Amino acid sequence: MYAVIRAGGKQYRVAPGDVIRVEKLATGTDGHVDFPEVLAVSGSEGQIGKPQSEARVVGEVVEEGRSPKVLVFHYKRKKQYKKLRGHRQSFTAVRITEINFDGQSFKAPAQEKKQAKPKKAKAEHEEAVAEAAPKKASAKKKSAPKKAAKKSAKKK
Repeated sequence: MYAVIRAGGKQYRVAPGDVIRVEKLATGTDGHVDFPEVLAVSGSEGQIGKPQSEARVVGEVVEEGRSPKVLVFHYKRKKQYKKLRGHRQSFTAVRITEINFDGQSFKAPAQEKKQAKPKKAKAEHEEAVAEAAPKKASAKKKSAPKKAAKKSAKKK
């Protein structure tokens, strides 16, 4: 199941669970996005449906940011004209959660949340630091003496 949507003047083919980067969207506080312009919907893989006004694509905001800088350089030869400008396009990364079409609802599988690693106890960390400290003090290396540069004899 997939749908073709229009967002930010571009068209995207999306399926439930896909993450797409669209131009900056104005989102509410809940972080859900509804794409009103659904151009086409497929009933199953390989089958293309017609544009439907009742089709609905819903997503959730994953990330907002700016893409890498693009340098724009204007130059005219022999005229001493050079102009350098940079541009960073803002984007919104959206994860497609649901596609509703013809009374059917296709939802993305639930995304697993990452769990933080458990932190070590403070006492264990202090013991490890105390054991490592004497090893560092005894492992000092002596530097080798510097050698004088050799002078080469030149023939005249």
